[in-house]
Amino acid sequence: MSAANQHQNTGTFMLSKELEILMAERTKLLKVAGAAAQFVALMESRKLPESVATEADILAQSVNDLPEDTLRDALGVITRT
Repeated sequence: MSAANQHQNTGTFMLSKELEILMAERTKLLKVAGAAAQFVALMESRKLPESVATEADILAQSVNDLPEDTLRDALGVITRT
């Protein structure tokens, strides 16, 4: 095996591992986003303590800003677990 070919195989292997790491991270983030979306959908903002109102608003806005397909994937992750 030539040095160039071995370098290419090493690069491909490293990219493959990085992709695996990113996909696992995406799944974890989707789970967090799904749980947050479900929480926002069920929370009654008027009953929350005023001390968490800002954070609740940030969470709700962040969920609302997600693209529809990402939100669908996120909700799918939490309903399958």
